Amino acid sequence: MPEGHTIHRLAAQHRQVFGGGAVRAESPQGRFAAGARQIDGRVLRETDAHGKHLLLGFDDDRWLHVHLGIYGRNTFGPVPAPAPTGAVRLRLRNAEEYADLRGPNVCELLDPAEKKALHDRLGPDPLRSDADPELAWRRISRSRTSIGVLLMDQSAVAGVGNIYRAEALFRQGVDPSRPGRDLAHGQWTAIWADLVSLMADGVRVGRIDTVRAEHTPEAMGRPPRVDDHGGEVYVYRRSGLPCFLCGGEIRTEVLSGRNLFWCPGCQPG
Repeated sequence: MPEGHTIHRLAAQHRQVFGGGAVRAESPQGRFAAGARQIDGRVLRETDAHGKHLLLGFDDDRWLHVHLGIYGRNTFGPVPAPAPTGAVRLRLRNAEEYADLRGPNVCELLDPAEKKALHDRLGPDPLRSDADPELAWRRISRSRTSIGVLLMDQSAVAGVGNIYRAEALFRQGVDPSRPGRDLAHGQWTAIWADLVSLMADGVRVGRIDTVRAEHTPEAMGRPPRVDDHGGEVYVYRRSGLPCFLCGGEIRTEVLSGRNLFWCPGCQPG
């Protein structure tokens, strides 16, 4: 599932391509035909992102709400757009470019009150200027649930996925199984600051890189990482390999249905 930086990049791309102009909309698949008719010809006034939720605001005060989920994809291209193939839920286009949305978990129209309700049920997003990390801390500091689970709970912290979860905890030396209430406030502040910085880098470059300068392939004389997700990381998908810092073996286990990666040497219990 795309992590929050990808959604913020999509919001910026939609704003760059369609912002301020009338947008043609259709649902080749047919599953969003009624919604497409309502926004067809409307002006895209603004875009927004909160966690893993993309929001496109039109001039009639309605918002297109998209959650890509595991299988959803957004692709852009120049016009003339090719004939739709496969399950294209929504196609947006103007005179220059088009965007196809395939297989989203959610594709719906919201009014302003419904949009506010969506924001209200989500935790603070490290990529949003209005995010308050203390809101997340108040929940984390009272919870017996592990910090590894809490970071993936979108009602606690929005936008963090499996990679950022594993990497931020490693970088701060925090055992992912530690209960939230056993985390020091200073540790939470450092984790949040790391997420803000790392995820902003992800928005800028379009991939997740988490290793510090002294641990890059060039600095360490090691081969670059080869992985579908791209980017240089410390522990994510490195199970059984040696840690760059302590040389110990990176471990993995399933935690709340997701693979968790950590280094017992650098993240002691």
